[in-house]
Amino acid sequence: MEQLQLSQSEIEKIREDFPILNRKINDKQLIYLDNAATTQKPLSVIESMSEFLKKSNANIHRAIHILSYEATLAYENAHKIVAKFIGAKSFREIVFVRNATEALNLIAHSFGERFLTSSDEVVLTIMEHHSNIVPWLILRDKIGIKVKFIKTKEDGTLDYDEAEKLITKRTKLLGVIQASNVLGTVNNILRLRDLAKSVNAKFLVDGAQSLPHIPINVSDLGCDFFVASAHKMVGPTGIGFLYAKRELLEEMPPFLTGGDMIREVTVDGATWNELPFKFEAGTPAFTEAVGFAEAIKYLQNIKIERILNYEKTLEKYILEKLKTMSFIEFYGHQKGEHLALFSFNIKGVHPHDAASFLNSFGIAVRSGNHCAQPLMNHLKIENALRASFYFYNTNNEAEKLFSTLEEANKFFNR
Repeated sequence: MEQLQLSQSEIEKIREDFPILNRKINDKQLIYLDNAATTQKPLSVIESMSEFLKKSNANIHRAIHILSYEATLAYENAHKIVAKFIGAKSFREIVFVRNATEALNLIAHSFGERFLTSSDEVVLTIMEHHSNIVPWLILRDKIGIKVKFIKTKEDGTLDYDEAEKLITKRTKLLGVIQASNVLGTVNNILRLRDLAKSVNAKFLVDGAQSLPHIPINVSDLGCDFFVASAHKMVGPTGIGFLYAKRELLEEMPPFLTGGDMIREVTVDGATWNELPFKFEAGTPAFTEAVGFAEAIKYLQNIKIERILNYEKTLEKYILEKLKTMSFIEFYGHQKGEHLALFSFNIKGVHPHDAASFLNSFGIAVRSGNHCAQPLMNHLKIENALRASFYFYNTNNEAEKLFSTLEEANKFFNR
């Protein structure tokens, strides 16, 4: 019977797949805790891209020679691997983009400009990453839609009572982050979906933080749109995807125009290519698609369910320790489900100073507003430290973080 939890021996074996984890910073062993920004890459992903470039590098959809044929097969197969991974009905519902940010801009442009009017409303959460706020604010200024925000409670969870009040018959799209990149909070997506569907609004899920950790089936979620980035799930940078229901993609106009997204061009006009290529203008990131496909295979081999269970144990262990550290002010993690992602400050210490101190001991964390300034304003802070863990992180690394935070507090607050 398969274990539902990753053992420490398995974690140590997994860590051997990530060469960067052997690096030393300031003569200290690297402890990488900035996984919410980007994850490290296993050798299988690195080597898959290298082998592709050595053997099959050629532009796709543009030639009949063998290299182009092989590249095209690899690129299209990557769509199918992503579709199966997230439970999409067809690879034609998977559009490759540079990242989740581009996917969100695509939705705001191609769906928003075509189907929303000045009398319509878009409802978001205050937790959203800037990439799911700014495109809608620009659309507001352009066509006059109203943008409303669901706040969080003091415990860091979303205020679902307020959500019920804000979502009305004028709401045409509800856009929510599944897991906060600041608070670690995992939102109740099914409850939010039901609220959206009760007023016949489209439902958009930003899965950039959730997909690397949580099993996702978009058909079960019932979302109209889902976005994510490869680089946050042990894949390469420069590629992500938009999932959208096929009927929506058929109706939406292209976001970018040019080569490969067309069926025919004349001096009088143009017609569009079949899905998903209608939305993939120009030479795509086909090498990165190969790496993305390999990253998904790597995660599937470990199993996302086991990753999630391991991280839940890690999250509980870290949280219990942080609560005993009186000099730490941390945000969220008081109620509900959370990722092993923690935003906090050392009282009286600027987070940039604290991050620099941690770096001197080889510990990589993020400091800043985490591209979530509306949430920061809501929390009445400007910046915070963030330590975000993944399945290759260990209890020993957490212990090193704790002891170094104590040293930092002594150094700055002596």
